[in-house]
Amino acid sequence: MGNYYHEGTIIWHNGRYVKAAEALIDLYSQSMHYGYSVFEGIRSYRTEAGYTRIFKAREHYERLYSSAKALNLPYHWSVDELIEATYEVLAVNDLQDAYIRPIVYAPANMTFALNEESFIAIKAWGMAPFLGEKLLRVMTSSFQRPNPKGFHILAKASGHYVNSILASQEAKAAGFDEALLTDGNGMVAEGPGANVFFEKNGRLFTPAPGNILTGITRATVLEICAKAGIPTEEKVATIEELKTADAAFFCGTAAEVVGWSHFDDYAFPLPWSESISHQIQKAYKALVTESKLTEKIMNKSYISTPA
Repeated sequence: MGNYYHEGTIIWHNGRYVKAAEALIDLYSQSMHYGYSVFEGIRSYRTEAGYTRIFKAREHYERLYSSAKALNLPYHWSVDELIEATYEVLAVNDLQDAYIRPIVYAPANMTFALNEESFIAIKAWGMAPFLGEKLLRVMTSSFQRPNPKGFHILAKASGHYVNSILASQEAKAAGFDEALLTDGNGMVAEGPGANVFFEKNGRLFTPAPGNILTGITRATVLEICAKAGIPTEEKVATIEELKTADAAFFCGTAAEVVGWSHFDDYAFPLPWSESISHQIQKAYKALVTESKLTEKIMNKSYISTPA
C-alpha cells in the first residue's frame, strides 16, 4: 500500500465513504486501458490559526468539471458537493497537511463509443513537496509537450501524464532532479507536473498559454506578483534565453514553489536567497497557510526589486 493508504484509510467513492483497501475499479474500464480519465491535484494545509484549509478548492473542482467535459466524460457532481466530501475525507483520516486526488474515470468499455456514466473517487494522503525542498538540477528533455491540435491540453487528463513520466524518468536516469519539456517548436514549455518561471533583472517571465497547462499555482504566483508590484510577462522563450536568467523555479500544487540551481550545464548566478523568486516562494507558503506574515511578505516594500 506504500505511503498512500493503510487498512483504515477512508476515501469518497461514488457518493459513499469506504475503505480505500476495499474500493474496486473494473479491470475492463476504459480508463485502465486507454488513460481515459481526468483528475485534480489539490492541497490542504493546517493554517496558522490551527484549522484545515483546502487551498483554492473551488478553482480545482471547476477545472475537474471542465476537464471532464472536454473529454466527453459524463459528469453530475456539484462543486459544493465535492468540496464538502473532501473536507470529510480529511476529517475522517485525521489529515490537515495533505495532498488530495479526485479522479473521474470511465466504466468498462473496450470500444471508443461515448459512455453513459462516469465514476468518481476522492483520496488524500500526507505528502511533502513533490520535488523536495532543495534547489533542483533540471535538464532539457528530449520529450516535447503534446501537440495542442492533438489533445485538449487544458484538460488535466490522466493519459497526458505518460508524457510527463517519460520525461521525468529520462532526467533522473541522466542524474538530474527533473526535466523541462519544450513545445512542438522547441520553445520552453513546462515541467512534467509543474509550470516554470524565470527571473531576469528584477522581472519574472513564464511561457505564454497555448502549449502548456495553465496551472492554478501558476495563476497564484501571478496574483502574488501583481499585488507585490513585481513585473511579469507571459512570453515565448527559447532554451537559450532561459540559460541567461538570474534564477528560475517550478510551481505546482504538488511541487509548491521550488527553485533551480542548474539548467543543463548552466548555473544560475543569483543566490537563491537573494532572488525575487525566493521571496515569492515564501509568499506562497505564507498565503496557503494563512500566515500573519502574508500581507507583509506580499507588500511592495517587503519584496524589493532592483531599480
